[in-house]
Amino acid sequence: MQVEVVERDGEICLELCPDSRHANLYSMAHGGVLTTMADTAMGAKCLELGKRVVTVSLTINFMHAVMTGTRIHTEACVLHDGRKTLVCECRLVDDSGKLCAKADATFFVIGLFGEEQP
Repeated sequence: MQVEVVERDGEICLELCPDSRHANLYSMAHGGVLTTMADTAMGAKCLELGKRVVTVSLTINFMHAVMTGTRIHTEACVLHDGRKTLVCECRLVDDSGKLCAKADATFFVIGLFGEEQP
């Protein structure tokens, strides 16, 4: 199974039920998979504001292992919407509501949608 874009509580989020393709040697979802989900979810929140962004920095803390077969989803939000930068956070939560990881990122605004590209 791949990452799915779904609506949850009126918000668009990413969902994944990791399998062996997403796992390390211990049958846990690899940290890079979770980090990619968080980065993508936060970038999508920036897109909702009509801003084209690139990631400047991203920090993630892992609280609980995500074992293969455990469905997780993202909960992303924008904390700061500036002219040049946006700051976002993302929680990765399993279906029981357990917080598995939390990421914070800063994005640089490279343009607005609808603007001519260089």
